[in-house]
Amino acid sequence: MNDTFSLFGLIDTSLIEVLSFALAITMVWLNIVQSPWAWLFAIASAGLYAVVFYEAKIYGDMALQFFFIAVSLWGWYQWLFGGRDKKGIAVTRLHRRAWLSVALIWALAYGIVALILRTFTDTDVPHIDAFLTAGSLVAQYLLTRKTLENWHLWIGIDLLYIGLYLHKNLYLTAMLYGLFAILAFIGLQTWKKSLTATEAKT
Repeated sequence: MNDTFSLFGLIDTSLIEVLSFALAITMVWLNIVQSPWAWLFAIASAGLYAVVFYEAKIYGDMALQFFFIAVSLWGWYQWLFGGRDKKGIAVTRLHRRAWLSVALIWALAYGIVALILRTFTDTDVPHIDAFLTAGSLVAQYLLTRKTLENWHLWIGIDLLYIGLYLHKNLYLTAMLYGLFAILAFIGLQTWKKSLTATEAKT
């Protein structure tokens, strides 16, 4: 599944990258419409992308996929059975003070991941890999809590990932993250409407 082939004569890719691509796009769309099924697609996509990133020596992203798998199980539960009434959680906003916590956790995670990558791996992109891995950890947590601002983080992270994947010749994945950025913007607008509707009822 890792054998490289030319897709439509335009980009070199592998079957496993194509499958990961398809699952990831489906996952994000299901996130936008707030379907709990998104988490099952997240688990499948993360498992395949762990292999893709290992082959590309993007070890931070590889490890991140295992985190995504674990968090997806929790997110699935939260979206189905979380909240006070155990019927699932609703979209909420991130309070201003919480932004400081987001920044601090991101910075701390970046420092730890960068140290690990520099010390124990042969990656040639330890700092950008660590920075985006740490940001993805924070954004994914906010997504599991249905926090509106997760989409703000994902837009910025996805755009930066495009450059990393182009550098690593993962052209299909770079394209995927371009689509992710567009979908994240759509998700932001969609969740804003959902939040407005919820606030209007209270």
